[in-house]
Amino acid sequence: MAALLISRIVYSITNASGSSAARGWLRAGAGRRWQRPPDPSGALPGHACSLCGQTRALHMSARLLKQRKTKETKKLAFKPKAKSDPVVKIWRNMTVAELAAALEKTEDHVYEAMLFIPGTDDYDSSHAPIGDISVLQGVVKKTGRRAAVVAAPEPAAPPVSKDIARRPPPADWSAVPRRPPVVTIMGHVDHGKTTLLDALRHSHVVDSEFGGITQHIGAFRVQLDDETMTFLDTPGHAAFSAMRHRGALATDLVVLVVAADDGVMEQTRESVRHAEDAGVPLLVAINKCDKPEADVEATKRSLLEAGVQLEELGGEVQAVQISALRGHGLTELKETILTLAELLDLRAERTGPVEGVVLESRTDPKRGRLSTVLVQRGTLRRGAVLVAGGCWARVRAMFDDAGRPVQRAPPSAPVEVLGWKELPSAGLEVLEVDSEKHAKEVVTWRHHQESFRKAQEDQEAAQQRLEKHLSEYRAEREERLKRGLRYRPASSRGPRQKEITDEHTGPTLSVIVKGDVDGSVEAILDVLDTYHESDVRLDLVHYGVGNVTESDVSIAKMFNAVVYGFNVEAPPDVAARARSDNTPIRLVNVIYRLVDDVRQELNKLMPLKEVDEVIGEANVLQEFVVTEKKHKIPVAGCRCTKGQLKKADKYRLVREGETVYDGTLSSMRHLKNEVDTVKKDVECGLMLADPEVRFQPGDVLVCYRTVRREQTTDWDPGF
Repeated sequence: MAALLISRIVYSITNASGSSAARGWLRAGAGRRWQRPPDPSGALPGHACSLCGQTRALHMSARLLKQRKTKETKKLAFKPKAKSDPVVKIWRNMTVAELAAALEKTEDHVYEAMLFIPGTDDYDSSHAPIGDISVLQGVVKKTGRRAAVVAAPEPAAPPVSKDIARRPPPADWSAVPRRPPVVTIMGHVDHGKTTLLDALRHSHVVDSEFGGITQHIGAFRVQLDDETMTFLDTPGHAAFSAMRHRGALATDLVVLVVAADDGVMEQTRESVRHAEDAGVPLLVAINKCDKPEADVEATKRSLLEAGVQLEELGGEVQAVQISALRGHGLTELKETILTLAELLDLRAERTGPVEGVVLESRTDPKRGRLSTVLVQRGTLRRGAVLVAGGCWARVRAMFDDAGRPVQRAPPSAPVEVLGWKELPSAGLEVLEVDSEKHAKEVVTWRHHQESFRKAQEDQEAAQQRLEKHLSEYRAEREERLKRGLRYRPASSRGPRQKEITDEHTGPTLSVIVKGDVDGSVEAILDVLDTYHESDVRLDLVHYGVGNVTESDVSIAKMFNAVVYGFNVEAPPDVAARARSDNTPIRLVNVIYRLVDDVRQELNKLMPLKEVDEVIGEANVLQEFVVTEKKHKIPVAGCRCTKGQLKKADKYRLVREGETVYDGTLSSMRHLKNEVDTVKKDVECGLMLADPEVRFQPGDVLVCYRTVRREQTTDWDPGF
């Protein structure tokens, strides 16, 4: 067909114009492209137009021809537009959210339609069931659709949980092998907890602690006679309450260290409460009994007042008098610990999936993410896959408390685990799974559940805002209808109010916190949360575990923040970057020094406070009335009793404890001379700027000036 069409076109052109160019077209072989032999002059093939005489190119390729569509092609090309079903399925006790989904509209549209239906004022929640079918039919009708009443759909089956949990206890407990006990040492700061642990394990940990106080949870294996035990050393400082609580939950026995020269203190009482909440037995070690000022009997009485009943006072708690520094009484303490451990009959399976708890987490600059895990059931080996909260790990290596690599960790053994994809938080439960795929599924499920929980909280908050908006809307609408006015929508009353408003307009101290372990960062954040003053806002921009990085410096530069590093370092390149950006980095190793530095930074930003500085006082002896420009003006005859009086300063007239006048003077005279200053015990006449104020004998005139002084914050973190 194409070839025949082209032949007719060429024929018609040839006959019409008689052009030799048109006659020179030849058909090239069996193809469907018509070609002309090249012109020696290089002119393009074409034909002359009969109107203008110009030569135009003639394209006769079959590829440029438009093909005619067949009936089948037209049927395939026709796609009818899908029409929405006018029938909406409704059922009794349908909620507003379900009705909006069925109508393919928003909930606001449903509420707007309800405004025209009587008896719908009670439906102010998206999850409130609508029991009246007529209301549902009315909303559908107002939307322009037809309603069909059907049975309520079956509730969707809950999603299958992919989470994991601890194994059930064994049926035959007597067949389970015994395990070593886990002993936690607790007490007030500086009562000798770490010194006692050093004496038991023949080490010198206390010499390496900054400020002479423990600021981490330390897990150690100690050999007592023929049995190896695990000791947990907890901080005694007030800022590390969460660490003490975790130590009490992970232990089998609590050794409460009380100094005989100091008695029961606040953190001692808190440790007793943690042990009672965890339901673990208590053993009291009365330390520092060798000091001359030690009073053991007074310490025992204070323990009784704190709720600790010793055996000698009719209770069940044993007390051992020791001197950790001298080594006195340690043998008796060891025997008591072993006896209590024997009575507790502690057992744990050595086979099966591992169960444990994260005691501490940190980031090592060379080895990466490390967490101290206390194994509670099973035996942890290299290559095991662990899950803790939203984090998982394949154990690449394990280290004991001395930093030596180990291949396996039985129950009650604390080890540092290397191989975490993300750093787990202290206190999380550690469970073993069979593969990395299973671990990823569990972590994904937990993240999904956390996101769902947050979404529910956001939905509840949004629902509360919606209910508030609807109540205000109805109240305003009813008020305007009562006055006979037409209701105007909210959009016509000006710009929309911001959802989030920052009411604080004063200075802000932005900080970034980096710590060596997760527990230290948690303790610092808890301390910063105790700040609630309004003059200067304390804004926590970022926090994390590990050394100070360039990313921290970049964030601090954007927010003009101070970077605090607790027991961490700032590499030389990071420190140089901070100096070039004028970003302060404060490296501290004792928590109360960090708090003192934050307090100083807050004091620098505190606004100046206006205070009244008293210059002098004068007693009014008598009132005189003088005439100036035909006006009678009262004058106070005074004697300066304190300091001195300045004419340029302000004066406050006090009568029987109440301020009658507060302002300036118009005249100050000594004898008949106008003066600027009156010294103590000198009489003078004072005329106020307000001539209407009258004086009485016995009044006091206070001379003062308003000055601006620096303020200091009243923030008290509790230690």
